[in-house]
Amino acid sequence: MMRYSYYTLFAIIGLISCTPKIETPEPSSGSADFSRFVAVGGSYMAGYQDGALRDDHQTKSIPMLLGRQFSLITEKTYNQYTLGTTEGIGWNYKSWESWYVGASRLGDRTDCQSVVSMGPVKDSMSVAAAWSIFTNNYPSENINWSIPFASLQEQFNPALGNAPANNTNPYYHRIASNPGTSDAIEDASAMNASFFAAWFGMEEIYNYARYGGERNTPPTSTQFSAALDAALIELTANGAKGVLATIPGLRSFPFYTLIPWNGANLTQSKADSLNTIYSNSGLSHIQFQEGANGFVINDPAAPMGVRQLTAGEFLTLQAPLDSMKCNFMGILFSVIPDQYVLDATEVQLIDQYIDAYNAVIRQKAAQYNLALADMHDYFLRVNTGLVWDGVDYNTTFVSGGFFSLDGFHPHEKGYALITNEFITAINIKYGATIPTLNCFDCNGVWFP
Repeated sequence: MMRYSYYTLFAIIGLISCTPKIETPEPSSGSADFSRFVAVGGSYMAGYQDGALRDDHQTKSIPMLLGRQFSLITEKTYNQYTLGTTEGIGWNYKSWESWYVGASRLGDRTDCQSVVSMGPVKDSMSVAAAWSIFTNNYPSENINWSIPFASLQEQFNPALGNAPANNTNPYYHRIASNPGTSDAIEDASAMNASFFAAWFGMEEIYNYARYGGERNTPPTSTQFSAALDAALIELTANGAKGVLATIPGLRSFPFYTLIPWNGANLTQSKADSLNTIYSNSGLSHIQFQEGANGFVINDPAAPMGVRQLTAGEFLTLQAPLDSMKCNFMGILFSVIPDQYVLDATEVQLIDQYIDAYNAVIRQKAAQYNLALADMHDYFLRVNTGLVWDGVDYNTTFVSGGFFSLDGFHPHEKGYALITNEFITAINIKYGATIPTLNCFDCNGVWFP
């Protein structure tokens, strides 16, 4: 018995001694140079989340998280100039309430039926309070020149840096080298970067989609291509390498998918009553049934200018839910305004623009010999669910772990996941061995 134990012990020792060691490659830059890094883009690259931009979120932006990993190679610190506010400043979609809002948080909300439930809560911010924060203070060291909600063409326009005013983009003014004279791409290029990360096209597409297609349509793919060429010529003028990112699809965001198009749930008796009312009003093409029904919306092409939503059309997260719940908006008496609706024609247009822009981005990545982070494909993978550090993530609003409380921008953990996709693309393209990120200090949605 003792002999058997000795043999067993020797066998275990032998197995342990034969266990192969996992070699972790030393961090290296491959053929890239990360010593002077700069980032450009819109709200995603700026670190916008929970409906606002604020200091702690900016320090967990994609560029700053990339900088953490680059520093393992360069042994230098990368700096991002922050707004100087812990409350955050967001550009309110509903400007009639206030031009600016603070960052959303989870809290108790009382609806029109006096029902209290947990959901996103945001505070209005006066113009004076916001403008006091947007005072110009040009940073001599700043890796992140991304401007929330500014299209690429706007980032070439010096007027973007003018003093904030109602219905103008306020974010570039604070960091502009010469407000009203310099432009954002010029300032980013002046950093003389050896490596850059750029994510353009999001604002062109989603500034249109965010308002239900009620704002100007995006620039054509030809116009976008010309603007992207102009930016890349400046950014690569000194031989810099870089990474570009593609644009995710509309159906990847809870902002467009959370409220179901057929969310008008009715009993048979209510459906019968509504059908009688609409028929007597000459609107017999509007028909309700027991169960789920499409909401009623404006449509100039429909009889008397109204019809019901159909599958494949979307309501945005900004839709007035209290009016829909208590005042029968979208069911009786009033239709849902166009600014909250993406109809089939608008959805098709958005899909076409995303495909065309992504074709341009892929072509420019090849033309300029840049890495490509395929965010369109990645967001589809997030949508079906993935695991990171043993935690499940998907695009479900709040509970999915990826998106912040505005339903469009990720929170810190979501941005960390995206950062790793950028790193993977950079490693593949340039033969680098940048370690992927474990962001233990990145937060998700805070529950009270």
